Amino acid sequence: MGIFSRLTDIVNANITALLDRAEDPAKMIRLIIQEMEDTLVDVRSDAARLIADRKEIRRRVGRLADAADEWTKRAELAVTKEREDLARAALVERSKIADLVALLERDDDALKERMTELDADIGRLQTKLAEAKAKQAGLLARAQTANARFAVREHLYNGRVDNAVARFDQVERKLDEMEGRVEAFDLGGGSATLANEIASLEASSKIDDDLARLKAGMGLGTQAGDKT
Repeated sequence: MGIFSRLTDIVNANITALLDRAEDPAKMIRLIIQEMEDTLVDVRSDAARLIADRKEIRRRVGRLADAADEWTKRAELAVTKEREDLARAALVERSKIADLVALLERDDDALKERMTELDADIGRLQTKLAEAKAKQAGLLARAQTANARFAVREHLYNGRVDNAVARFDQVERKLDEMEGRVEAFDLGGGSATLANEIASLEASSKIDDDLARLKAGMGLGTQAGDKT
């Protein structure tokens, strides 16, 4: 698995966990950067181990080269002593060493290739980390703005505002009813006044008639009429 594939899996797993817990974006941003920094540390540690492994291989190759030289000298000595059997045995040992050196060199080539890949991974990861940190402030600002806007929307749509508006409407309706009751007392007020005035006129006319009859009975009607 490539280093970036591993990093993606780790980050995605953590983001999924955060989303399941309804965590805020700012925390996710910090988590992503932390994961990238941790991954960079891991990659550097892998590179350090590879460097150590390559050094160990080179030391072993050096020691084996010295051993091969020794077996060559022994073979030469055996030849000078006309001991071809010993010379052949010495050459066999030198051949074994040569095979082991070839194996170690193949391992070293593989480690060298891996080192090249890690070096490229470290470079890309450092670039991505620098970009993420450069964007962090802007993303955090956007996250804060989004959280603030979400809080407003949540208040608007969670029913509390609707309930407040409903209560306001109820108060307004109550005031309308109270004003209506006050205004109801004034209904028909003009007709009542007119009726009272007419009744007053009728009562006054009756009094006048009664007064006229009283005067007539007292023999005062004619005199009063003459004076008139």
